[in-house]
Amino acid sequence: MAISILGSTGSIGRQTLDILQSEHLAPGAPVLEVAALAAGASNLELLGKQIVDFEPELVAVPSDSDRESLRDILSDYFRSGKKTEILIGEEGLIACATHPAAKTVVTAVVGFLGVKPTLEAIKAGKTIALANKETMVAAGHLVNELAAKHGSKIVPVDSEHSAIYQSLEASILKAQAAGKSLEQAGEVEKLLLTGSGGPFRTWSEEAMARATVSDALKHPNWSMGAKITIDSATLMNKGLEVIEARWLFSIPAHKIEVVIHPQSILHSAVEFVDGSIVGQLGQPDMRLPIHFALYHPHRVPSARVPRLSLSELKDLTFEKPNFSRFPCLAMAQEVAAKDDSSACVLNAANEIAVDSFLKGKITFTDIARTIERTLSVHKPIKAPQLGDILEADRWAREKSVSLVAV
Repeated sequence: MAISILGSTGSIGRQTLDILQSEHLAPGAPVLEVAALAAGASNLELLGKQIVDFEPELVAVPSDSDRESLRDILSDYFRSGKKTEILIGEEGLIACATHPAAKTVVTAVVGFLGVKPTLEAIKAGKTIALANKETMVAAGHLVNELAAKHGSKIVPVDSEHSAIYQSLEASILKAQAAGKSLEQAGEVEKLLLTGSGGPFRTWSEEAMARATVSDALKHPNWSMGAKITIDSATLMNKGLEVIEARWLFSIPAHKIEVVIHPQSILHSAVEFVDGSIVGQLGQPDMRLPIHFALYHPHRVPSARVPRLSLSELKDLTFEKPNFSRFPCLAMAQEVAAKDDSSACVLNAANEIAVDSFLKGKITFTDIARTIERTLSVHKPIKAPQLGDILEADRWAREKSVSLVAV
C-alpha cells in the first residue's frame, strides 16, 4: 500500500517517514511505500534526502527555482537512473494529493494551503490522515459533504482528535449502521478536548503582554513547528480544534469542552450520557496518532511509538481554561457554533497575526486583537461554498495585514 505526504519536511511529515522505516516495524507488519512527497522551500536538502531514502514517483515544491535547486541536490540520484517527477505550485500539491497509487494522503502542510489539495484528495476517494486542521476549520461542511459523496474516510492525526476518534469508534460504527449522526444516536454527552495550557498557563496578562517570541516557542510538552507552537501559546490551537471537532464528529459546539491538562497524558476523552468517560492516554509524542492513522483500522506494533507506564505516573491534573487571559480560545469557541464564513476569517487572521508576531511586527497580545478586529468588520456568508471560502480567506488576510501595519 502506498501513501502521499503533503508537508514531508515538517514535524508531522518527518515523523511519518520515521514510522515508515521498515526496521521499526514488527515482523509481518504491512510495509507502506511512499508514492509522493510535497514540501516547502525551507528545507530542500532534507527533501532531497527523503527522496533518496524513499524514491517517490512524484514530488512537489513551491516554485521553478526550487525545482532547479532540488535537481542540483539530486544530481547523483538522477545520474544513477532513478526517476522522480518534480512538479511545482498548487498543481504539484494537488497531483501529489491525488496520485493514483496512493491509498492514504497525509495532509501535514500548515495553514490554509492544505484546503484545496485535501478536497481534491477526498474527491479522488482517498483516505485522509488529517493533520491540517485548517481544512476542517475553513471548509468542514464541504469536507463532510464530499467525503460522504466520494466514499473518502477521514482519520484525524491531531492527538486530541485521534483520542476522541478512538474513544468514539464503536459509537461511530453503531450510528453509521443506523443511518444516524453521532448527535442523532444520542450516546454522547460531550467531547472533552484536553490541552497542556501552553507556556503561559500560569502567566499574568501583564507578563503575557511582554512575552517574547522565544518565550512563546517554549512549549512545555510538545515539539512542533513554530506556527502551531504559537497557536498553543495563545490557546488558538485549542480553539481551532473545537471547530475541527465540531465537523469531524458532527457534534454541536456547545457539547465540546476544553479542559487544561498540563501533563498531556490524557489526550482527550468522551463523556457519554450514562456518565462514563472514555479517553485515550499516551506519551506526548505525535508518532502515536500518526501511526494509528496510517494503519487504521488495524493495530500494528512499532518500535518507534513510545510506551506509557501507568505505574510511573505521579500526578494527572485538570483545570478550566482562563478565557480572560486567552481571548483567542473564547473567540474560536464562539465561532465554532456558527455555520458561516467566520471560521475561515478567524483562521486567516490568525495566520497573519502569528506570522507578524514571529517577525517581530506585533506583540503577543496583539495576536488576539488583530483577529478580533478582523472578525468585527467581516460580513459572514452562510453555508459558504469553495469560492466563498477562498474569497473570505483572501479578504481576511488583506484586512489583517492592513491592521498589523497600523
